[in-house]
Amino acid sequence: MKERILLFTIVFGLGVFIYIFQSYFNTVWGLALLCTFMFIYALFMNLSYKFQKRKLQKYPQVINENYKPFVSVMIPAHNEESVISNTVENILNMDYKNFEIIVIDDRSTDNTASVLKDLEKKYDKVTALIRPQDAFPGKSAVLNDAYKIAKGEAILVFDADATVNPDFLSTLIPHLEPKDVGAVQARKVIRNKNANLLTRCQNNEYTMDTHFQVGRDSVKGAVELRGNGELIKREAIDDIGGWNNYTIVDDLDMSTRMHIKGWDIRFCPDAVVYEEGIIYLRPLFRQRRRWLEGTIRRYLEYAGDVLFSKDMSLRASLDMTAYISQFIMPGWFLMEILIRGFKVLAKQAPPHMLYSSIFIGCIIGFGFFFAARYALRRYDFMPRFDATFEALETSIYLFIIWFPLVLYICFKILFMKKDMNWGKTAHGLVLEEEASIKDFIIKELQKTKEYTKEYTEKYTEKLRQILAEKTETLMSSNHKENSENKK
Repeated sequence: MKERILLFTIVFGLGVFIYIFQSYFNTVWGLALLCTFMFIYALFMNLSYKFQKRKLQKYPQVINENYKPFVSVMIPAHNEESVISNTVENILNMDYKNFEIIVIDDRSTDNTASVLKDLEKKYDKVTALIRPQDAFPGKSAVLNDAYKIAKGEAILVFDADATVNPDFLSTLIPHLEPKDVGAVQARKVIRNKNANLLTRCQNNEYTMDTHFQVGRDSVKGAVELRGNGELIKREAIDDIGGWNNYTIVDDLDMSTRMHIKGWDIRFCPDAVVYEEGIIYLRPLFRQRRRWLEGTIRRYLEYAGDVLFSKDMSLRASLDMTAYISQFIMPGWFLMEILIRGFKVLAKQAPPHMLYSSIFIGCIIGFGFFFAARYALRRYDFMPRFDATFEALETSIYLFIIWFPLVLYICFKILFMKKDMNWGKTAHGLVLEEEASIKDFIIKELQKTKEYTKEYTEKYTEKLRQILAEKTETLMSSNHKENSENKK
């Protein structure tokens, strides 16, 4: 109810502001001011990144080789029998020696539990935790259960489809050492990015996120955890009371509560965790719906704590405020267009006022296009033409995915009952697709083989009949000729 009231107040206040003040001022300037603020802040982050990079070149970070905390790697798994073995075996190959793996079966209905038990028997570092079918649902509850048996001074969380390079943890660990740092997030990359247009756009979206996370890290802003490849201090987890069982975005919820408590979160682009991109549109919408709903709900839930926290740094507060503006913008833009369109139709305003709002919308779209292109050039080292083309693709993708979802989630929070619908991400689709293709090829080859065999048999039989007829004709002819010669 608190979230609903606060969101209604924001939406109603924004609508009243736009409707009333359009009669006295050109409220397009409000949108233009918001765009200008976002541009200045993006420029500030970019300059901070370059300054930090130059500083590190002159004074490289001193790594404490003695800082080797014991790490508990926790991997929740719900119906993940197709991918979980590969994930565990990949993580076991990390060159950091001081760790354990706790892999958790979360009420699976397939053979995940038996796969995990086999892994536990096979590897000394692996512990299998099987949750009962009536256990509290959600990833947060899974992690809280595993945390009770975890021995690590730090907790590393992976998704069930994660893969990393051997030096992953060795690269990540040094960033966790400072006392004020509560967590470190690795860069996420789509492993099957070349599967289709959707996976390519998802990877470009992740590259944009890397760009923004690096910028936020440069200004010591509100860097966020991303669920997969997050390393968290036990001290910080205890300080905030563990994971929140009543959120659908465990990572973002934890990020906000850590910032409120004054903990710093760092971002490490050099440590990369690879995950499987979603290859179909419907499950992609389901996943992004969960992410966005959780994002907006946690801002509404913790709004008061963010504004009045004594421990949260001013930089983190300002950074979080700037980040929230991207969720306000779609609603503002839609109301701006609808109200202006109504006034133009009612002849209360000239048409050019509507066109100016659309023009500002185009500028917003160009801002995302420019950010995407810049990120692809910097982090994926993409050629100029390819970066331009894929940035355009990604901008259209972001508009189609995020813009309507922001509006839908606002409607859902205002008028629909809150639920814990996770919208589970489907893993192993690539493996299923490959298996399906192989099965198709095998069946087609078998059909061809059977057809060839059948055709060969028919052709051989026909040939045998023709040869028999020809032989009989020839013998009959020879017999007749011999008879005539005798005469």
